[in-house]
Amino acid sequence: MLQEKVVLVTGGTGSFGNAFVKALLDNHSPRKIIIYSRDEFKQFEMAKKFAANAERLRFFIGDVRDRDRLYRAFSDVDIVVHAAALKHVPIAEYNPFEAVQTNIQGAQNVIGAALDAHVKRVIALSTDKACNPVNLYGATKLCSDKLFIAANAYSGVRETRFAVVRYGNVLGSRGSIVPLFRELAIKGEIPITDDRMTRFWITLRQAVAFVVNALREMQGGELFIPRIPSMKIVDLAKAIAPHARLKIIGIRPGEKLHEIMISKDDSRNLFSTDEYYIKRPDFSFWQTEPLTNVTPVPEGFEYTSDTNDRWLDSEGLKKILASEGL
Repeated sequence: MLQEKVVLVTGGTGSFGNAFVKALLDNHSPRKIIIYSRDEFKQFEMAKKFAANAERLRFFIGDVRDRDRLYRAFSDVDIVVHAAALKHVPIAEYNPFEAVQTNIQGAQNVIGAALDAHVKRVIALSTDKACNPVNLYGATKLCSDKLFIAANAYSGVRETRFAVVRYGNVLGSRGSIVPLFRELAIKGEIPITDDRMTRFWITLRQAVAFVVNALREMQGGELFIPRIPSMKIVDLAKAIAPHARLKIIGIRPGEKLHEIMISKDDSRNLFSTDEYYIKRPDFSFWQTEPLTNVTPVPEGFEYTSDTNDRWLDSEGLKKILASEGL
C-alpha cells in the first residue's frame, strides 16, 4: 500500500514522526516522505539522523494553522498522517485559544488541503483524553476527531478518505512521564498525584504499526482503537525507581483518575477484533463495505484503563522499558 507513494507527516519531527519515518524507510518503499513541521532545528537534526535516505526525504517548514502553506505542501501527496498538535495539558489550559487554533483550526486546514489536493488517505492521531474530555486538550482533540470523520461526507466524487486513530500514553515519547520519573528519582522522591491512578500504555513501535495497519484497513470514517494494556502509575514509578519514596500530591486540574478510550455512548457501531476496536461512522448516509472477522461489542460496553482485561505490573513494565532502551 505504501510502495512508491508520497507520504506527508504533519508534526513530523515529533516522537511519533521520527519513529514513523524510520519504520517507512526500513519496512516499506515510499517514493518520498515529506516532514511538515514548525521547528527548523528539529528538522535539521532529523535530516542528519536520516542522512542515508536523504534522496527520499523532504522537509517543509510550516504550521498547520497556515492554510496556504499546507496547500503547497500537499501537492502530489498520496497519504497524510496528521500528528501535529499542542498536547501538553497544563499549557493548553493556560493558553486555550492557541490549542484551539492548532488542534481544531489546524485540523480543518488539513482536511481542506487534502480534499483539494486529492490526497487518497488521511489518518489523524487522537488521544484517550478525547473521550469524555475534562481538559481543553481533550476537548480540542474530540472536536478534531469529529471534523476528520465528518470530512468523508465532503469527499463527493474525490477518492480522499479520512479516519482517526486513538490510543493512550506513548512510552518514551517526547514529554513522556518516563524521563520525568527518571530525573526525579535522582532526588530520591517521585510525586504521584493519586496512588489509584491508571493509564493505558503503548510503545512507539506499537503505535506506528497500528497506524500503518489502520491506513491499510480504512475505508473512511472509522475510529481505530488498539487493545492495549493498562498500568498503575505507582507500578511505573516502582519499575523506574524501586528505592525512591512516593509522595502523593493530589490530582491536578484537568486530570482524570482513570482514562477512557470508548464510552458507553461510543459503543454503538463498535466492533472488536483480538487486537483492536473499530468504531464505524454513525451517519446513515455514509456507506462502507461490511466488515469481516469482527464481533459487535455488547450494549453498554466501555473501555477504561481501570476495568481493562490487559495489565502490566512492575515486572512487566521493567521488561518493556528495557526492550525499548528506556
